[in-house]
Parts: sequence; structure tokens; C-alpha cells
Amino acid sequence: MAAVVKSFGLAGVDAYPVEVEVDLLGGLPAVSIVGLVDTAVREARERVQAALRFAGYKFPGEKVVINLAPGDVKKSGAHFDLAMAVGVLLRSGQFALKEDPGGYAFAAELSLNATLRPCPGVLPMAMAAREAGAAGLIVAPENLREAGLVRGLKVYAFTTLQGVISFLKGEGPYTPPPEEEAAAGDGEGEELDFKDVHGQDALLEYVVVAAAGGHNLLMLGAPGCGKSMVAQRIPTILPPLTEAESLEVTKIYSVAGLLQEKGRLICRRPFRAPHHNASINALIGGGTAAGPGEISLAHHGVLFLDEIAEFGKKTLDALRQPMEDRRVTISRVKYSNVYPCSFMLVSAMNPCPCGYYGQERCRCSDYEVLKYRQRLSGPLLDRMDIQKYVQPVNFLDLSGHGGGTTSAALRARVEFAREQQKKRFAALPGVSCNAQMTAAQVKEFCSLEEEGRRLLERAYARFRYSARAYHKFLKVARTFADLEGAPRLRRQDVAAALMARDMDREQAGLLVI
Repeated sequence: MAAVVKSFGLAGVDAYPVEVEVDLLGGLPAVSIVGLVDTAVREARERVQAALRFAGYKFPGEKVVINLAPGDVKKSGAHFDLAMAVGVLLRSGQFALKEDPGGYAFAAELSLNATLRPCPGVLPMAMAAREAGAAGLIVAPENLREAGLVRGLKVYAFTTLQGVISFLKGEGPYTPPPEEEAAAGDGEGEELDFKDVHGQDALLEYVVVAAAGGHNLLMLGAPGCGKSMVAQRIPTILPPLTEAESLEVTKIYSVAGLLQEKGRLICRRPFRAPHHNASINALIGGGTAAGPGEISLAHHGVLFLDEIAEFGKKTLDALRQPMEDRRVTISRVKYSNVYPCSFMLVSAMNPCPCGYYGQERCRCSDYEVLKYRQRLSGPLLDRMDIQKYVQPVNFLDLSGHGGGTTSAALRARVEFAREQQKKRFAALPGVSCNAQMTAAQVKEFCSLEEEGRRLLERAYARFRYSARAYHKFLKVARTFADLEGAPRLRRQDVAAALMARDMDREQAGLLVI
């Protein structure tokens, strides 16, 4: 009868149960691993054989068949090693059990000298183990703190395969390995602050609106005017992650193998700033393992695309659907993974190829400017809630000794507006800020006063905005109202929202730079 040992596979940011079945079929010595596995799983036969022999056990001298069920789901990773080794020892009867190991789940890679190595994605595996009612999860010591984040699940960590077998045989009580000391902070004390930003008070008002409502922001301006400086400080005014959001973000980083402090939830909102030579797979997600991309790593945080016009046009257009759906599906021939990607897009670009459009030093022709602007497609620009020109800072602002508005002051305004939205969307799961409202929710929560309605009607009749742009205006106006605690959208809220899209007004000839 085949031995069955529990483990878990990864599909996106979630884990699913996998039964590792081991049987001996007689005949010539051979190891066959089946179950729609990739190269990393198939190579486990060499690692398991070497680890068992180093640990003092015998590898069966006949044909060994290892099946990872279900057999129609793609499986990848080296974390099945420990489950395979335990299954081989069980099936060959090399140790007697105190308890049925079927209640335990295993997730660790084996080295050739029988030590346990950590693996990515332990957090979602631990959550799946709890949901499956496992008696405990056995992992490598480096994954102990990460798996311990899941409440209601017993987690055991061992350094060697011999330690795991001794525990399963009941030879003495379990002794947890010594905890590693947390690494010292790497410059977190030198946090960026908006007090270093001078001469951009008009822009900062719209930055606060973008942060308060989760709106996408596009900044256009000459080189050195402070676009990147402003973008890098936006996370300092965003509210902290909720516990549910922290768990979602930590799961993504766990699957990607990017957790810097294992055993701790990520409490700061992510800030991702990929270079403009990033490929579609790097930005959206993909590769042979269909892993998460930058948009998923920026989940519940900020995705900053500096010099956005330098990105590939196909790469930028690939952002359009994820920006609307707030999730992305990475499909391959045999399987597909779904990753969440609810992010705030902040981007910066020059107004022309030389960067000095509207100034005497600019020598770009109208055709060159138009061609440069067209690197951003119309549908992508339509998804940018706020489009603002950033003016150069004058000498008096730069030479003044006084500081700008602090991040703490701006964050207080953002948190006040977010509190209004939290109350408004309390009964709506999946909606936490104004930018995430659907068309039906916009109609319900963005009621206009009469003067504001007439103003928006005149603007819509003149510029023929798209339906998406119309809803964007209402969402931005709703955020302006939330910053002052107004229950309905007033005329000044609508006027401020209409002023948020400088590129639209420039194309209409109403804006002079």
C-alpha cells in the first residue's frame, strides 16, 4: 500500500493541498516522479537519495514511484523534498511511528547532507494547512517565524532530516531551534519627508488628493523640477496597512521570495520603481513559473514609473486592464495564476524630448513633441485621474531657510479623508478608497449639488469626455469633498477636479505652460 504524505503547491498567491504518494513496484532500481511536475521537482530524486544515505537510511533498491496528486495541476518548486523523503522511509518501513504522520504537512528543501533549507511561499502554505486541519506544519528553521504568523496552526522547525524522523517516532519532546536575531534596520531612520520639497504648494494639494483617494497621478515637467522627489515621498503620507492588507502583501512577497524580514508582516505600503527598460513580464508578471510582477509587488502601495514615456508602448498598454480590474491573470499552456494588483500609479515624464517645452532653450518641433506625447496611448492617459504640470522652482524658494509642509501634516489630512471613505464603504467588501468605486457606486455616493452639476455638464458638453473620464472627475471631486468632510459634491469640488487634468485643457488650447 502506498504511503501518503501531505504537502502544498502554489497557485498564484494561494496554496492548495498536494498528496505525495510513494510506492515500491519491484524491478530494477529507478525513481519516477509523476504528477505534472517541473524540472525542480523532478530533480528531487537525486537530492532525496543523497540526503537519505547521508542520514544513515537505505534507499530502496527497486523501482520507486512518487506521485504528486492531483495529477492535472502543474507543480513547481523544491519544497516537496522533505515530504518525498518521509514517504520513502514510510513505504520502505525504515522507522516505526508513534503517531500517524498523515496529520502533519511538510514544506522544505533537502540538501545533499540531509539539512533542511527554506523555501518561498511558506505563508500561504501555512494558511492552507490551517484550513485543511493539519496537526502541524514542518518547515526549515528559516521559515519558522514566517509560518508562525498564521494563528491556530502548530509549526515545527528542524535543522536536519534526522530531527524530523526522531520527532515523528516520538523520541523525546520537540525542542524549537534558537530564534535568529532580527537584522538591524537599513536606514529606515532617515525617512523621506515632504518638508524637503519647496515651491510646489499647488502640486502638493493634488498629491494629497491622489493619496487620499488612491487616484493615479501623472506629473509632467522639466528635468530637475522635483517630480521624482515628490513621488518618492508619497508613501510617507499614506495611511498604514490594515491587518488584512498586510497579510495580502506579505503573501505576495513570500511567494516571490522577497521577504526581507521573515516572520514579520509587511506594515509599510510597498513602493516599487522599476526602470524603464523593464519587460512586460517583469512589470505585469510571468516567466516560466508565472510569478508576480511589479504591479502585484506594489499591491496596496505605489507603483512609480519614472520617465514613463521611455517605457515600451506595449509594456504600458499592458497596464490598462490590471488598472481597471485590480488583478491580473498570468496564463500559460497548462495553468494560470491570478495575482492581486490594486496599486496607485504615480508616473513622471518630460513634456518634450529635450524636457524644456515652453522655454526659450527648447528646440523641439511640434511634430517631435506630438510624437513624444503619443508614446502614452489615449486609453492609458484616460486612466490617469490627475495630470499636473510641475513648474520649475524659483531661486527664492530654493534659497529660503524655511522648510515645506511636513509629511505628518499632510498625512493627517489624508487619514481624515480615508476615515470618511472607511465609513462610507464599510458594507462594501473590496472597496477601501474612492478610486476603487464602480460606476454604480459613483452614482450612489457622488451626488452633486445643483451648481456643481451645471458646471460639470458644461465641461462635458464642451470637451466630450469619455464615460471613464466623467467618472474619474466625480471620484476626484468626491475626494476633495472628503478632505473637508462635505457630504455632497460642491461647485468648488467639481471645479478642482476639472482642473486636475492639465493635458486635456492644454489640448483644448486653454492652458499655457
